[in-house]
Amino acid sequence: MINYQHAVVDGHKIFYREAGSETAPAILLLHGFPTSSHMFRNLIPALADRYHVVAPDLPGFGFSDAPDHKRFRYTFDRLAQTIDRFTETIGLKRHALYIFDYGAPVGLRLALAHPERITAIISQNGNAYEEGLSQGWNPIQKYWKEPTAENRAALRGFLTPETTKWQYVHGTQDQMLVPPEVYELDSAMLARAGNDEIQLDLFLDYASNVALYARFQEYFRTKRPPLLAVWGKNDPFFLPAGAEAFKRDNPDAEVHLYDTGHFALETHHQEIASAIRDFLDRKLTLQSSAA
Repeated sequence: MINYQHAVVDGHKIFYREAGSETAPAILLLHGFPTSSHMFRNLIPALADRYHVVAPDLPGFGFSDAPDHKRFRYTFDRLAQTIDRFTETIGLKRHALYIFDYGAPVGLRLALAHPERITAIISQNGNAYEEGLSQGWNPIQKYWKEPTAENRAALRGFLTPETTKWQYVHGTQDQMLVPPEVYELDSAMLARAGNDEIQLDLFLDYASNVALYARFQEYFRTKRPPLLAVWGKNDPFFLPAGAEAFKRDNPDAEVHLYDTGHFALETHHQEIASAIRDFLDRKLTLQSSAA
């Protein structure tokens, strides 16, 4: 059974989904753009019999507070700081990370700050390599280089209901497998007053994530966290090369490619859950034996 609750972090309410025994090994699930912890609605019960699963909504997303961007600076550093405080607030200590899209730079910042807390990393289309960035990033990269009002306005197309739906169905083998409520919910959240400015601020700050790629890669090389990549290979934004690149810095990384798109859990949650269970069962058992 999934519990739905809030934690107060620095005066802001952070919504989260939680399931499984608190004494079981923990997994922190971090969503991306433009969604929320709702994307994990099928994965959580598939893992909760064996793991303590926690999935927060980032500030500005889902059912967490979305303070005005003039009062709350929407950067990936700030998102990571909030999630770091969130884990401390709810008493989550050592845990595996499931990182997707925006959740990757947020989660990997946590790993840099507290490597001793991270038991494993599962990356589902969560990029940390420049070769993983497709040409779909070109308009956003132009905004990084020239942060003009014109280039900012050009990115509003990423916030439309049509684009949100496209992100869900592109690359899938059968669009009819994607339930319409997922992109309709995300579109409704994006349409809230002021949320467009929040998202545009984060588009601009995504450049800070690319600047950290070398540090993320050094972390993979030196800390060698058990790492599993479960990747929708038809993702229009994060290419399979980004998944394969993990093995360059961590030769023990395991990579599974699925014939689907960016939101791989919509069509392959059973396969991904099975891969995660097998991976964590092996890797966490080894850690326990070595302790």
